[in-house]
Amino acid sequence: MTQLTIEARVAKVLADHFGRLDPATVTPDLSLREHLKADSLDGVEIALALEEEFSVQITDDECAECTTVGELQQLLVKLTGGAA
Repeated sequence: MTQLTIEARVAKVLADHFGRLDPATVTPDLSLREHLKADSLDGVEIALALEEEFSVQITDDECAECTTVGELQQLLVKLTGGAA
């Protein structure tokens, strides 16, 4: 699976979580806290949804280090070896 597909799947998980987003508007430069208004509970719920979507384990530290959509996407590329 390509990085583009992983990015699209991450965007869909985020759009589904927040309910008010079109996945096409979820770009790598969006700040999770500033633009999407994600709080710590959102972070946990998003991590769980991504773990389920990609069949990976995301540590609390890895999740906390991600401040933008792009960083979250790159984390999933790393965790899946780019082949989710």
